[in-house]
Amino acid sequence: MNFAVEVNGEANPLSIETLYHTLTAASSSDSQQIKSGTQQLQNWEKQPGYYGSLQSILVDVSLPVEVRYLCIIQLKNGIDKYWRKTATNAIRKGERDLIRSRSIEIGTNEPDHRLALQNALMIAKIVRHEYPLEPDAVSSIVKNLRQVSHSDGNPLRLMRALLILLEVVKELSTARIQRTRASLQAAALEVLQVLGKIYADRVRTWMIFFHQRGTDEGGAIDSIEQSLLVLRVLRRLLVAGWDFPNRSTEVREFWELLSNHFRDMLSMTAEASSPLHENIRRLVERHLRQIAKLHVNLAKAHPSGFALLPSSVQLVLAYWNLVNQFGETYGSQSSTALDVGHGHSGDDDDQSIPITEYLSLKGLLLLRACVKMVFNPAQILRYQQAEDKEEKAHSRQVIKENILTEDFAKVAMQTLVTRFFVFTQRDLRDLDEQPEEWERREEGEDDVWEFSIRPCAEKLFFELMLNYKEQLMQPLLSVFGTVANLQNTDVLQKDAVYGAIGLAASVLEDKIDFDSFLRNTLAQEVQIVQPGCGILRRRIAIVLGQWLPIKDGLHRPLVYQIFQHLLAKDTPSNDLVVRITAGRQLKNVIIPFEFKFEEFEPYAATVLHYLVALIEEVELSETKLALLNTLLVLIQSVEEKIAPFADQIISVLSPLWEHAGTEFLLKQSILGILSSLISAIKDESRKYHSLLLPLINSSVDINSETRVYMLEDALDLWVNTLKQIPSSAVPNVVPLVRHLFPMLEVGSDTLRKALEIAETYVYLAPTQMLASTGIILAPMTSLLKDCKREVTGLVLSTVELLMRSALELGGTAALMTFTTRLLEVNFLGIIVSGLRGAHEAHQTTGPHRAKTWLDVLVETDYFSILARLALADPNLLIDAVRAARPNEPFDTTISWLLPEWFRHLDNISHPEKKKLSCLAVTALLQTGQPWIMEHLQDLMAVWTELVVELYDNEERKDDCLVYQDVEAVKGPRETAEEEGQRKLMLADLVHRLDLKFFIREHVQHAVSTSGGNEAFQAQWVVNVDKDVLQEFSKLGIF
Repeated sequence: MNFAVEVNGEANPLSIETLYHTLTAASSSDSQQIKSGTQQLQNWEKQPGYYGSLQSILVDVSLPVEVRYLCIIQLKNGIDKYWRKTATNAIRKGERDLIRSRSIEIGTNEPDHRLALQNALMIAKIVRHEYPLEPDAVSSIVKNLRQVSHSDGNPLRLMRALLILLEVVKELSTARIQRTRASLQAAALEVLQVLGKIYADRVRTWMIFFHQRGTDEGGAIDSIEQSLLVLRVLRRLLVAGWDFPNRSTEVREFWELLSNHFRDMLSMTAEASSPLHENIRRLVERHLRQIAKLHVNLAKAHPSGFALLPSSVQLVLAYWNLVNQFGETYGSQSSTALDVGHGHSGDDDDQSIPITEYLSLKGLLLLRACVKMVFNPAQILRYQQAEDKEEKAHSRQVIKENILTEDFAKVAMQTLVTRFFVFTQRDLRDLDEQPEEWERREEGEDDVWEFSIRPCAEKLFFELMLNYKEQLMQPLLSVFGTVANLQNTDVLQKDAVYGAIGLAASVLEDKIDFDSFLRNTLAQEVQIVQPGCGILRRRIAIVLGQWLPIKDGLHRPLVYQIFQHLLAKDTPSNDLVVRITAGRQLKNVIIPFEFKFEEFEPYAATVLHYLVALIEEVELSETKLALLNTLLVLIQSVEEKIAPFADQIISVLSPLWEHAGTEFLLKQSILGILSSLISAIKDESRKYHSLLLPLINSSVDINSETRVYMLEDALDLWVNTLKQIPSSAVPNVVPLVRHLFPMLEVGSDTLRKALEIAETYVYLAPTQMLASTGIILAPMTSLLKDCKREVTGLVLSTVELLMRSALELGGTAALMTFTTRLLEVNFLGIIVSGLRGAHEAHQTTGPHRAKTWLDVLVETDYFSILARLALADPNLLIDAVRAARPNEPFDTTISWLLPEWFRHLDNISHPEKKKLSCLAVTALLQTGQPWIMEHLQDLMAVWTELVVELYDNEERKDDCLVYQDVEAVKGPRETAEEEGQRKLMLADLVHRLDLKFFIREHVQHAVSTSGGNEAFQAQWVVNVDKDVLQEFSKLGIF
């Protein structure tokens, strides 16, 4: 038996022989050998000489391809990790030099294409790491290419050399570092000269062969493959290698050569009686595709340079001619095409996009780039010379005067609408055979327009309408006027024109009486039954979805009635595509600000029933997501009036969740809908807890595999469930709190939401939260040290709530216990240390003054924590401060803490927090200690300011923060959270204690402990500023 033993690199020394045997094992089909071999390779990868040995094995073409392939993969991955000099366990210089010196030759002579490709990718990575620090990196590749191209040896070597250069140019052209791109541009001219000559020679060779019927067929095929590979390199080089390609003589010459070749190759593939074999034709067409990509990419990357290159205007117009020719056969020109579908084999669907369609698509993209160049040029961040600005202005003028004329815009608009907005027979066949997939494709993502004719035509049409609105509105309206009538039964024509009207809605908003069109035409057409009426119904839904968000004053009840009709499954003409489209577009109809539920109410029940049934009916996840999004918008728009339909919505969401499986986007959408639904129906959500709570539990459980996908949406649902829960249902949600504690970690994406939930639980279940303080306070202490102000504020707010709850439930003894726990985790230590730092910073002035990391709001929250202790029992604060600063005498601590507190009182803008701190420092008078009596002037200043602020009310002559009518605070339908907030608020001394009475009581106590009024006056009042004393005396407190 074979017992494979894994040993480290030292126990199994690295050598060519052992490496070969290990590679053989790792590339075998035996799982145990693969495991042990892979482990051994990982052990070796940090040893000197490992990657050089891999390359030595790679060189031997007699070895099995599987072993050599594993070699190059290991080598390429190692380059990524260890090539940089600064990398840990970096490859040593001698080994790097060896690998670099052999890699080009190995790649050039490699017979296997897969290995050659991986070797080229490896060389590209090396060049990316070293260039331009090693300027010979590119020049050595070009030198090798020159040598290979001039030799009479195997043409495969030239293909391999070109492959290496292709991958290097790819890698460098995508670099974001400006230095790398600049270095590529420095080498671009040399590369173009070499490649341009190879390209011209090879194209000349194979064109002469095919035109003159030569005999060297093998040489011609080699030449055409080589010229194609050269084009792939040059397509990238011309875009990335020059900032101003129009200024380079070599680029201009090559551009003209390409233009001639483009014309010649196009004629070769277009000839009906072309002598080209099918494989050769495909290769020629691939040349055309590469050249077309170059045209579009250059126009996007260097619009001014493209416009000023030779024959660019003629090139764009030639493309437009191709578009026109292709448009003559593109769309289905009559309703007879509606009969196609069942009798077609559909075999042509498997073929790639035809060359004429591909070039027409590139022509539309090129025209769109020209429109953008003229009307919406990209902003250039780099400094522009006068020549740059002049070229930019000149290029726009060239394009506008020679291509984008007003006459051209009119012709282009008409061509796009009448030829490319019309469905093709393939579209109609797919609509019939795969309706749901067809609808999903038609409603594709935003970037689909770059790869499909009709979406691209729609983009170009919209931009022409936007920039030539005055010239194009009337022609479009004329066409619209002739088509938009009940007598016209050409469904495809109407669909195309209505599509144009929908796209141009923002331009035509004030030019069409859309309300009249809605009442007199659309409302009638949506009821017509004829072949293809489903296409028109689909378009009507889309047009309404495009116009309602921007058009005021429409008869919206009629729109809702139309959508109710389009969503009805029992209407035969409403096929699946019509109903799905209506379901999608309903979102746009009910989003506008003008939406009124009273107008929608007569149709709400039926529309919702149809929508929910449709969600169950469709199969594609993307379609379900779109319809669920509509349902979400409907719930958010209707708000609490959705309550009567909640059972119906829940009935579809529950089984949908079960069948979703691992489709987490679908589950996220369901959680979002449930969250909005619970928020809308408020306390009625209790009857759905049996569904909601298990969903939340499974989605937030730290051991759940789905947690990473569902957590954020589940937290939103959790928050809304807690906020709407009635008091009687609180026990149902208490078990969930155990999932909350692991989320209270620094760096968690859901930290803020977790803290909000924790704060809510303090209101709902204060006893349970206080019992869990041992788990809660440790992570909160970490958050206090390491998080930003927003998170710190939530932490301090939650801790203060816990302190208030402890005092309310268990009195001073419970608060003392809680304070002990705060000291155990150093929570109070951090607060007092932070205040010490703030005090020291505030003692400095000038431009070099010290800075504190505490901002005003955080410092207010810090003092609020201390104030809660002082207000409950001044001795509790004294003991806590002593414990928090064990290495500092209390007299020293209080000597800086009180001045900082009084200084900060002037900066507290929140009335409740300011009164809290005022009550706290006033309560310290109970101690009778000199350290508080010495601040009598500060106390009087604070008292005077706050009393004036709180009692300056014409309606009330008492403390405005004290609630006189307790019942008025209670809401009509309190949730459990609101009840908890109300109870804590009414128990808060800030809202129970009259400030004047509190001050009077504590001043009297201070007088008494000082030995009477005369002693009090002589010992303490004498030190108070006369003005401060006078203002305080006016209050009549004492």
